[in-house]
Amino acid sequence: MDGESSKKKGENKQEAYHIIHKLPPGDTPYVRAKHFQLVEKDPEAAIVLFSKAINTGDRVDSALKDMAVVMKQQDRAEEAIEAIKSFRDRCSKQAQESLDNVLLDLYKKCGKLEEQIELLKQKLRMIYQGEAFNGKPTKTARSHGRKFQVTIQQETSRILGNLGWAYMQQTNYAAAEVVYRKAQQIDPDANKACNLCMCLIKQSQFTEAQSVLEDILQRKLSGSDDSKSRNRAEELMKELEPLQSAVSSSTPAGLSLEDAFVEGLDQLMNQWTTPFRSRRLPIFEEISPYRDQLAC
Repeated sequence: MDGESSKKKGENKQEAYHIIHKLPPGDTPYVRAKHFQLVEKDPEAAIVLFSKAINTGDRVDSALKDMAVVMKQQDRAEEAIEAIKSFRDRCSKQAQESLDNVLLDLYKKCGKLEEQIELLKQKLRMIYQGEAFNGKPTKTARSHGRKFQVTIQQETSRILGNLGWAYMQQTNYAAAEVVYRKAQQIDPDANKACNLCMCLIKQSQFTEAQSVLEDILQRKLSGSDDSKSRNRAEELMKELEPLQSAVSSSTPAGLSLEDAFVEGLDQLMNQWTTPFRSRRLPIFEEISPYRDQLAC
């Protein structure tokens, strides 16, 4: 009995250890990798063991994602990108969206704007074709340890917001404006409104920019009470004041893309009321003259 009690006590102690350090149970390469990552704080050893876990088929989905995250923390983002590209075919279908999100962070880290834009377009294609969220209208997301539900509409607006930001980094303000306008139509908020305002200012569309800011300052948009968004809106309004006498320039040629691009997104929104009834190729693919710039 003493031996059995001692064994049980040891097992309980090991279980408590795993719980305290938020480690999965067992003694596999993946578990040892998490130990080096979280307890020993030895990222290089963790990366080696994550790689071993991938090659031995041990929790491959988690191992690849965790290895990429640790590599990013070690300023090895380029290697992390190549690792995901090389091994993602070993991961489950359910893991692909999470891997795409990790890839987006890595592309941002490396300043790879073209890759960001293409991946964001790909995510929009998946939504259009009913492949996102495993075909469901919502998914469970996590932030700061809290779980919450995200709708397909909210996700679409979020992706469009990220796409708009990437275009802004390219100083392609006309394309960014098109994208932000549609994002605001789907799920408006103060942060994206500020970015839209920036696009309009850069294109000397001062009257429209002022109108966008007034919606924030009059608390008409979600997030208008957030101090960061309000401060930014107030700063932009001050920037606009000396420009009010200027005559807004004519609409840039790039905005001729809006009708075609918005038509594709409108088709997507119509499908939310009759889910994925049409299996036609998205109109984004048919915008041949502008495909390299905006087509999704």
